[in-house]
Amino acid sequence: MSKKKVVVSLGHEALGYTTSEQQNAVKVTAKALADLIEEDWQLTITHSNGPQVSMIHKAMTELRRVYIDYTPAPMCVCSAMSQGYVGYDIQNALRFELLSRGISKPVSTILTQVTVDPYDVAFYEPSKVIGRYMSKEDAEIELKKGNYVVEEPGKGFLRVVATPKPIDIVEIDAIKTLADADQVVIACGGGGIPVIEQQHSLKGASAVIEKDSVAGKLASDLKSDQLIILTSVDHVSLNFGKENEEKISSMTISEAKKYREENQFGAGNMLPKIEAAITYLKAVPEGSVLITSMRTVKAAVKGKAGTLITA
Repeated sequence: MSKKKVVVSLGHEALGYTTSEQQNAVKVTAKALADLIEEDWQLTITHSNGPQVSMIHKAMTELRRVYIDYTPAPMCVCSAMSQGYVGYDIQNALRFELLSRGISKPVSTILTQVTVDPYDVAFYEPSKVIGRYMSKEDAEIELKKGNYVVEEPGKGFLRVVATPKPIDIVEIDAIKTLADADQVVIACGGGGIPVIEQQHSLKGASAVIEKDSVAGKLASDLKSDQLIILTSVDHVSLNFGKENEEKISSMTISEAKKYREENQFGAGNMLPKIEAAITYLKAVPEGSVLITSMRTVKAAVKGKAGTLITA
């Protein structure tokens, strides 16, 4: 019997928000992932990078302010840096946890690029806030460069970047090869490095890709048996945060679309996860999507918690 292939998407809580928080958080995350591997599942892991890429962007911008000869790092380079160091922490923590349980299994991080459409409407309506608060003078410099900024009254100005839809995962063949060899793969971190294809070259885009969108694409390309999205809540809810909040233990694609039309899912939190689920289940209708938290995932995979979505 072939192993169950699962893509696991890790949210911010699995990583923390600073370098020290991350080192502690990944130890807990590694235990949850090792539980799944102990069930003899083949895991391909992707993760968020919002706080991490913002921290790197801030650091590189400040470096340029102190040392005038340094060139500020573009967003695509900041994304690559975040993939490297987040992957490094996850793979080492997971390797240690597996070896502690007597499991010898390679864990690898693949620096992953994802192509986007240069004419994606997101480039004309950027919405993802990144980096540090800037003065009005610094904001004007960014505007002269052709970048977008937004003002938060009383706090300052922030840079905003586009969040285009993913088209193709460039390194998908390498990811498939390792996954088929029953290795643990960490890929498409932070949504992948957004690139625009120009003949034979790939040019980095000033953007970030929603990690949930890439998780759906990755699970589709790998034809995974299941997509597990780990987030800050134990399950999906209707009327979230209201007195009449209602837990959803299971739903179909048609029900998910209906709730989406009713604006039941927040644009900045649950909606991208639901859309990722729909994308994946359209491509792999025999699969399933599980949305739950790190603390309940062990019970959720046994059907005792979380929200299960099917075609």
